[in-house]
Amino acid sequence: MRARNTFVGAAFALLAGGMAHSAVAQEIKIGEINSYSLLPAFTEPYRKGWQLAVEQVNAAGGINGKKLVVVSKDDGGKPADAQTAANELVSSEGVAMLTGTFLSNIGLAVSDFANQKKVFFLAAEPLTDAITWSKGNKYTFRLRPSNYMQAAMLVEAASKLPAKRWATIAPNYEYGQSAVAVFKKLMSEKRPDIQWVDEQWPPQGKIDAGPVVQAVAAANPEAILNVTFGADLVKLVREGNTRGLFKGREVVSFLTGEPEYLDPLKDETPEGWIVTGYPWYSIKTPEHDAFLKAYQAKYNDYPRLGSIVGYQTIKAAAAILAKAGSTDPEKLIAAAEGLSMPSPFGEITFRKIDHQSTLGAYVGKTALKDGKGVMVDSSYKKGSDYLPSDAEVDKLRPKD
Repeated sequence: MRARNTFVGAAFALLAGGMAHSAVAQEIKIGEINSYSLLPAFTEPYRKGWQLAVEQVNAAGGINGKKLVVVSKDDGGKPADAQTAANELVSSEGVAMLTGTFLSNIGLAVSDFANQKKVFFLAAEPLTDAITWSKGNKYTFRLRPSNYMQAAMLVEAASKLPAKRWATIAPNYEYGQSAVAVFKKLMSEKRPDIQWVDEQWPPQGKIDAGPVVQAVAAANPEAILNVTFGADLVKLVREGNTRGLFKGREVVSFLTGEPEYLDPLKDETPEGWIVTGYPWYSIKTPEHDAFLKAYQAKYNDYPRLGSIVGYQTIKAAAAILAKAGSTDPEKLIAAAEGLSMPSPFGEITFRKIDHQSTLGAYVGKTALKDGKGVMVDSSYKKGSDYLPSDAEVDKLRPKD
């Protein structure tokens, strides 16, 4: 009897093991890394966005019939932790690709890991130009419009301002440094008469806004470029309003029109800033309407830009996997290069030359409406219209 039980037990174990293996064989795992605990204002809507996309992909039959599963990890805003998470996702979870990251220095760390380990990486949010250019590699692709692209969009409007004396305020890490450098370069090319009279480099997340505002005011600029975001932006605006820094001065600002950064300003929102952002309430296209309807139905909340980024990251990953018909990194690269797909902002393409997507951004002005900040006079700028020529990119990007 004991022998029979042993046999039955062994047979059951084999059957269960076979069923488990079969279930795994019917899944494709994607690894996802982001700074959830450090930057919840962006990353929570981002997570909602990618969860909606996973639901939609699987409801439509998954990836060539296989269920899409996302394994998510928090990097805590630390590059070393992000690389550890990436290693765990690849070695322990067996993910087909890596996605995500928010801060530019973390995106670069995961990109370097992907290059060393030969793993496909779709960078969702990091904006530094280095990801696709100076430190670009064959395994890394990027979804969001880069600093260069957003700077070019802003310069188009900023170069028409009469202001000649400019100051800059930006967080002192990769993203801020990259954004200021490219804005100054593009602006000076269009307006050689401009003077750059002051630069302020507060530490990311730790701005001491009083001295920063005082220093900028002392330089007496006619216009200011702002690159701060999140809690730093709130402190800068509050102190700037109190001390009259923005009165009679033009302000051009990266990202400030995104709801996750504009909403916390509430009735302190300064009016008339030229910004990139996401006016979800005034976009009237079939693609965006469909996304908005699905998002609001699932979450009973309005989307932030993070929602769009998370959603499109997974949609793009699914499209790449489906086209490749494989999880082999080389086949994923071949599938992704030149691949076009729909998005809530219209069709986008991942360029073969530098792995940058042509997702664009909205540019408009800040205004106050019913006691809160909104974007007005906004228009969508296609990413493909704000990228340098192939010949220029060829010089910027190392050969694989």
